[in-house]
Amino acid sequence: MKHFFITIFFLCVFMIVVPACSSSRKAQQSIPRDTSIIIPDTFALPEIPELLTNPAERAEYLVMNYWGRFDFANDELIDRPEITEQAFVDYINILNYVPEDLAKRSISRTLNKAQVSKKMYTHFVSLFEKYYYDIESPFRNDSLYVHILQEVLRSRTLSEAEKSPYRFQLEMAQKNSVGSRTADFHYTSATGETNTLHALRSEYTLLIFSDPACTTCAAAIAQLNNCEKVNAALARNSSTRTLLTILTVYPNNNINEWRANISTKPVNWIHTFNPNMEIARRRLYDIRTFPTIYLLDKDKRVILKDASIEAVEAFFSTH
Repeated sequence: MKHFFITIFFLCVFMIVVPACSSSRKAQQSIPRDTSIIIPDTFALPEIPELLTNPAERAEYLVMNYWGRFDFANDELIDRPEITEQAFVDYINILNYVPEDLAKRSISRTLNKAQVSKKMYTHFVSLFEKYYYDIESPFRNDSLYVHILQEVLRSRTLSEAEKSPYRFQLEMAQKNSVGSRTADFHYTSATGETNTLHALRSEYTLLIFSDPACTTCAAAIAQLNNCEKVNAALARNSSTRTLLTILTVYPNNNINEWRANISTKPVNWIHTFNPNMEIARRRLYDIRTFPTIYLLDKDKRVILKDASIEAVEAFFSTH
């Protein structure tokens, strides 16, 4: 399916004459060529002016005018996912292929246009949340979602009470962002030794928040333990140099269950719990699912946030 979206994007950008097309998959008959004319009860892509021949200019025109023919005032389109949500999915696919600053400008324009109807505006905000914020979404994008949250909080369309969950989301999403120094916290090992994250001396730290009752955690740990590139990095540790430390942290309070589970974990990792649930009490990290994985540099600055095993392996393939 993704190849279909990519094909649409490159056809629209690189073809000099672009016929109007629709994400609803319905043939569009007699659609006006004027991009400023709203097409009722459907969605139609803008027609890129023939005078724009530079691919970058055509791409910018497409994303900045993507919703130009969509009737944001028609609340009935909210209940037509084959039109509205499908067009939205096509849209965020296209945004993957333009610079981030352009994507942000396009999103700002989209949200601004949606404000013609509070219901439609709320619907579009919920779609952005579903695709950019949901932990399971393949489109998840923290940077763009932070921009969306900032736009929502500036908007006068929603009340302060309605903005409250988005304000909380923004607070959490901005914690421990890529490039920033992570929040410090205490951890305690099975032997009772307590330390802090920032005191840990290692060129790289793979920080894994996990739960002993989490089957996904067990699968991820097993996958990571069998990762050739990660094990090669661990093998380079010596008495004079620690290239990589893998630190698992249990942030909840069932310590007996955590202790009973330690014997199943890799012996060359450090397995710990967070005393007094400091991480949760102080909201130090945005842990929305287990496992949550961060890759940190020697200064405990974030290299990868909410990383996949594949992203970790790719990193150590080149480091």
